[in-house]
Amino acid sequence: MVVYTLTMAMLTPASGWLADRFGTRRVFSVAILVFVLASIGCAASHTLGQLVVARAVQGIGGSMLLPIGRLAVLRRVPGEQYVAAIAFVSIAGQLGPIVGPTLGGWLTQAISWHWVFIVNVPVGVVGFIAVQRYLPHDQATQPPPFDFVGCALLSAAMIALSLAIDPPMSAHRAAWAAALAVLGLASALAYLPHARRRAQPLFRLGLFREPNFGSGLLGNLLCRIGTSSVPFMLPLLMQVQLGYTPLQSGLMMLPAAIAGVVAKRWIAPLVKRFGYATFLVVNTGIVGCAIAGFALVSARPAPVLEGVLLIVFGAANSMQFAAMNGVTLKGLSHADAGSGNSLFTMMQMLAMGLGVSIGGGLVNLFAAYRGSMAHGFMLSFACMGAVTLLSSVVFRRIDTAAPSAHAAARPSA
Repeated sequence: MVVYTLTMAMLTPASGWLADRFGTRRVFSVAILVFVLASIGCAASHTLGQLVVARAVQGIGGSMLLPIGRLAVLRRVPGEQYVAAIAFVSIAGQLGPIVGPTLGGWLTQAISWHWVFIVNVPVGVVGFIAVQRYLPHDQATQPPPFDFVGCALLSAAMIALSLAIDPPMSAHRAAWAAALAVLGLASALAYLPHARRRAQPLFRLGLFREPNFGSGLLGNLLCRIGTSSVPFMLPLLMQVQLGYTPLQSGLMMLPAAIAGVVAKRWIAPLVKRFGYATFLVVNTGIVGCAIAGFALVSARPAPVLEGVLLIVFGAANSMQFAAMNGVTLKGLSHADAGSGNSLFTMMQMLAMGLGVSIGGGLVNLFAAYRGSMAHGFMLSFACMGAVTLLSSVVFRRIDTAAPSAHAAARPSA
């Protein structure tokens, strides 16, 4: 898992440049093929070394799937349809963290672990055929030379900051955490003068002059740190504290997945009716309170309350992701869409890693301090809910007067 994640972190910054250089459809098709072939390689592995290599190759394909898929929507869908479109295409991303562990556990128990990877093959084949049939060819451009130094700095920053929360080293963990945090921050700060000096950096600092891009990135970071902890902490709570089996805990997560799919149809009319700022402030409050509400079921099983909280969380979180994506990206010009989307994906991956690491770390910390796993989960859910609520302060800064037309459909001046 670490190899896959690190490979994705290193290559995601290059996704926008590759799409500009070779065309969105071509890069997306190659990414699907690489991911499918690597999945077959994972399933066919006989040694740990073979599996590690196959997972690294799988990470190469995976690093392109999310950003390139979203970029295809960003560049082709008109502004008034963008929120609805991104809500639809993000359904799989919403279902994956919730349904994936259940399906993977069932396949491992019922058949073998190989099927965790084999199941990717038919899905990938269908996706490849759909891309060839429905995704039109786009005009490849001649982008500036690739910024290897900038890519290295940002990749190092993302990897180091992700590992700093939960260092993989067994000895001197506090020292390693501090060193990794310093390395991550130094790498991120070093990118700023590099971007100012270079004529065509990987990510132009001018991206942040778009009214809502910077606020959207920061709000996404805070909100996703909180929400990304739930698919990790909640099954852990159910199995470790409440005595559920892995299959039972997986089935308990299904209401959130179903509610998320159903709620996708509400997001476009709600944003149109209330605007991004009002919707995100209110909906963020609902998401944060739902996460904090899981503290109420940390001591003993309460299936009805758990179900209600999961439905509320699933529906609100589903709409939250679509709205956050829309407000952050919709104002970018066609020229900036590729790099801006890649930076957004990097922030998303960083937040997901931080959410899992911080959530798990808080559970262990509070459980050790209070001498009770129930208190550990209770206080951890309360903290992650509070982190999520902080993003509502950022979303209040959204510029409601920013152009609503889909700027990515227009060439930049």
